[in-house]
Amino acid sequence: MVAHIETVAFLGVEARPVDVQVQIAGGVPAFSIVGLADKAVGESRERVRAALSAIGLGLPPKRITVNLAPADLPKEGSHYDLPIALGLLVAMGVLPAQELERYVVIGELSLDGAINAVAGALPAAIAANGRGRGLICPDDCGPEAAWAGMGADNPGGVLAPRSIIQLVNHFKGTQVLAEPRPMKSVEGRAVPDLRDIKGQESAKRALEVAAAGGHNMLMVGPPGSGKSMLASRLPGILPPLSPREMLEVSMIASIAGELTATGMGRARAFRAPHHSASMAALVGGGLRAKPGEVSLAHRGVLFLDELPEFPRQVLDSLRQPLETGEAVVARANAHVTYPARFQLVAAMNPCRCGHAGDASRACPRVPRCVADYQSKLSGPLLDRIDIHVEVPPVSPADLALPPPAEGSAEVAARIAAAREVQEARYADVATAGGPSLNAHVEGELLDKVATPDAPGLALLTEAAERMRLTARGYHRVLRVARTLADLDGAEHVRRIHVAEALAYREPVAGRLGAAV
Repeated sequence: MVAHIETVAFLGVEARPVDVQVQIAGGVPAFSIVGLADKAVGESRERVRAALSAIGLGLPPKRITVNLAPADLPKEGSHYDLPIALGLLVAMGVLPAQELERYVVIGELSLDGAINAVAGALPAAIAANGRGRGLICPDDCGPEAAWAGMGADNPGGVLAPRSIIQLVNHFKGTQVLAEPRPMKSVEGRAVPDLRDIKGQESAKRALEVAAAGGHNMLMVGPPGSGKSMLASRLPGILPPLSPREMLEVSMIASIAGELTATGMGRARAFRAPHHSASMAALVGGGLRAKPGEVSLAHRGVLFLDELPEFPRQVLDSLRQPLETGEAVVARANAHVTYPARFQLVAAMNPCRCGHAGDASRACPRVPRCVADYQSKLSGPLLDRIDIHVEVPPVSPADLALPPPAEGSAEVAARIAAAREVQEARYADVATAGGPSLNAHVEGELLDKVATPDAPGLALLTEAAERMRLTARGYHRVLRVARTLADLDGAEHVRRIHVAEALAYREPVAGRLGAAV
């Protein structure tokens, strides 16, 4: 007899079906697992053996073969423990096969028979529901799996036992496992208010424009000018995640093991990795091709402070995700794609000492130190940043002023209105997987919605030649101009919008170095 238990293998955020086939046959006693399993799956032999022994069941002294089909799909992780154990119980006649045919199973076993939490419960639940099956998962993963929701015609639902003995008793009819309650949406962490920032009106305006259209932004200024303060207040002015975006973000967090039973907030992610982060940590990869910071910041903000301090190779690895909205991790035995539609906000000093542009404080090596410090930033990366803004030092007179009357709530209202306009404009293409923000529009659609009036087009053409804009830079000016028009409530892009967008396009860092 061959027992069949269905589980999943994770390829990015996709859960591929895997058939766990268990055979107990005569021969020399052995326990082998085949089907391109990694070390964690191979070690499940001992965990399964000990867990079954803990509930009073010993494996028969026969030849046990576990096949994970399809055999050419890599199997990674410890969530295969529970399906292998249930397959053995079916093959031994302890559990009825027809009962388990209705479920997809994931879970890691402890030596005492407890079922430990695993990553990926949400994608597994969605995949199981799509195939008309229920899900058996660890108790700690129950709220996450229940949040996915099972269809009314799904006979299985979600079973979330704490131990394997609870699961056996449930199918034997001596115990009933209640369905777990779905995790709830929770309020995000408190975000500082823009009202705390005194002065820096031009930088706050640029931050508003970036938030309204989802544009990438680079802030350049001396130490202590408020760059990090401005970036940390960006989540407070962004609109909350839509239900569809929340599902996308939650699936990535589930695969990364960062989705807890406490709930998922509707606030957009704000990821701020240290400049010592590796390429695998930033873009994704590692031994099991995990999602990186760019994917964990999906539909949110990736803040890179001290931008030139990051290794140049790591920074250049951002170029493809910024352009395509996806992070592709290629391995010899796997090709994994994670969503990575994030908003890049970066901050940097103009030079190593940080005071280029201030003749009284700059070091003697200016402008040479400016060129050396900025040489880590490649032209193609800077070309993908829509808004370049100078953040000058704050004067004591500004610090002595009372808090500004306008804070995050007022700015967030304008941003929400501008995003509603974009949502209505791109509703048809967004439902087909297209862009929903000005920052991501391209091709004919960009020409249709962002072509300026005659004076604006003349200004853009002349400025593009003088500033030697690339084709990418030209189109990014149009996108920013379209956002400025949306903030103004204008139906068409005008000359004044093009002029402000061009002002944001001129690189600030080099200008500060040349000023000394």
